Amino acid sequence: MRFHIMTLFPEMIEAGLNVSITGRAVKNGLLEIHAVNIRDYAFNKHQSVDDYPYGGGAGMLMQAEPVYQTWLAICDAIRTAKKEEGAATPEEIRPRVVYLSPQGKPFTQKMAEDLAKEEDLVLLCGHYEGIDERVLEEIVTDYVSAGDYVLTGGELPAMMIVDAVSRLIPGVLHNDVSAEFESFQDSLLEYPQYSRPEVWHGRQVPPILLSGHHANVEKWRREQSVIRTAKWRPDLLEQADLTEEEKELARKIQETLAMDGKL
Repeated sequence: MRFHIMTLFPEMIEAGLNVSITGRAVKNGLLEIHAVNIRDYAFNKHQSVDDYPYGGGAGMLMQAEPVYQTWLAICDAIRTAKKEEGAATPEEIRPRVVYLSPQGKPFTQKMAEDLAKEEDLVLLCGHYEGIDERVLEEIVTDYVSAGDYVLTGGELPAMMIVDAVSRLIPGVLHNDVSAEFESFQDSLLEYPQYSRPEVWHGRQVPPILLSGHHANVEKWRREQSVIRTAKWRPDLLEQADLTEEEKELARKIQETLAMDGKL
């Protein structure tokens, strides 16, 4: 999979993603991460890409043309790569472009799974007071938010998305199965996990995990996922596929929390 990140700070992207799991995946040829500097496509000698917004207001706005020219350059790079892979015509080159914005849909695991299906994914990082609306209308396919707060730029959310999506690419994780059984799978939080020693600070590993009875262990883990979700993210339960027994368990947990004033 190829990630193309449109940014004013490519060094930030490179420093953050060329390490750990994503860095290893790049070295192994499983991922390509291209941080493309929007300033390289500015049309003035000072490489400035911002200007005052029409109508007044605080701050500066990223101009449309440098962003558009960066997008064209990325499309050309994708076209070259696809030709090497035997792709047909230039008309196929219309990459998915994600604009990182607090106005977008909140990023979720399901969204990561959807984005992981792409061969090429373009991430657009805004700065200042945003980007000229006209170029957004021209090139952006998805508006995605990292959460209901405002950051100075889109680089951190872009890296977050690359990390989340990369983990779903076959071979990126040493144990591919681990990507299937983590938080937010089936809209439930992950169950608690334990390692050696068996007793730590007087706290015992739950005996069922030492039983060797795999069916009982899986049943316990599922129950713990339901309990955790009911405690910490009850909003997810509406999307979860629960049995009647699990629904009753979640209801009791929430009733107990309500009685204790914790819900």
